[in-house]
Amino acid sequence: MKILFVIDRLELKYFEFNNLVTNFWIIKSLLEKNNEVYISTIDMLKLKSAKAFCDCYKTFVKDNNIFYDKESFSEKGIENFELLMFRPDPPVDLDYINATYILDFVDRKKTFIMNDTTAIRNFNEKLHSAMFNDLMPKNIVTSSFKDIIEFLNENNEIILKPLNQCFGGGVMYLKKGDKNTAVIINQMTKNGSNAVMVQKYIEKAIYGDKRVLFLGEDVLPYCVQKTPSNNDFKFCEHNDSNVKKAVLSDSELEKFKPVAKKLSSMGLPMVGLDVIDEKIIEINVTSPCYFIKEINNAFGCHLENDVTDYILSATKAHLNKYSLLND
Repeated sequence: MKILFVIDRLELKYFEFNNLVTNFWIIKSLLEKNNEVYISTIDMLKLKSAKAFCDCYKTFVKDNNIFYDKESFSEKGIENFELLMFRPDPPVDLDYINATYILDFVDRKKTFIMNDTTAIRNFNEKLHSAMFNDLMPKNIVTSSFKDIIEFLNENNEIILKPLNQCFGGGVMYLKKGDKNTAVIINQMTKNGSNAVMVQKYIEKAIYGDKRVLFLGEDVLPYCVQKTPSNNDFKFCEHNDSNVKKAVLSDSELEKFKPVAKKLSSMGLPMVGLDVIDEKIIEINVTSPCYFIKEINNAFGCHLENDVTDYILSATKAHLNKYSLLND
């Protein structure tokens, strides 16, 4: 199978030996299963006569590592690939949105896109978590100073999150009575012009949050606990010391199975939930980290093979559906 990964620009810069990155493991596994894998970035996507193209590099495995051939740089029509894995990191800014617009011109009967870029564009990782509001901490989305003050007075401790950042960027903790309350709210909302997600603070956040992983309609049995780092109240540094083995409870499996089913039906089969005390605080659909290195070490498995088996199976099922229709 011929496969294109649209990865983050920073990830392209540090492509080799980057085994903390989910794409490293997925690409390596796909190459070892005799697929052709190419990499590109959102700034290398383009339209020509209403057809989607990209500049890209071919990847290869050598000495148990992955590389890309800098001399292989070339332009290719995206519909020449059976599968496009769209995995650039947030922020979901105008460049990101424009990339999803370009991919609207790809014939989905010829190329399967995972996660579906229209679905990603329609799903804000903070705001649309409220689709599963009964599984979340108490929350509001607003730009109103008055609303946030009322929510703070009701809940005593709150978390404020910008709607388009990642990896804990811009997330603030606020306690009732803090002398910087007005400054923090005005800074977060840009003086009432930008909406933010506001959630009731969960006391167990001091232990970090759990990453729950979906593949299609399945909740994976593996997960990790992401612990706060650098004296922060949140996970913001990916290293061995703050990623721990975790276990899913029966209750979590039962609660989150319908979430996986719903998101998969929307074109979002690869998803990572951030969970504290069995409550969803965020739903990652853009480029969710599967923490493959850490999970493999902790559970003695090869998670990347499970992921690529699913990806290849889902792609073949999608393309066969249209092949049968054409027949």
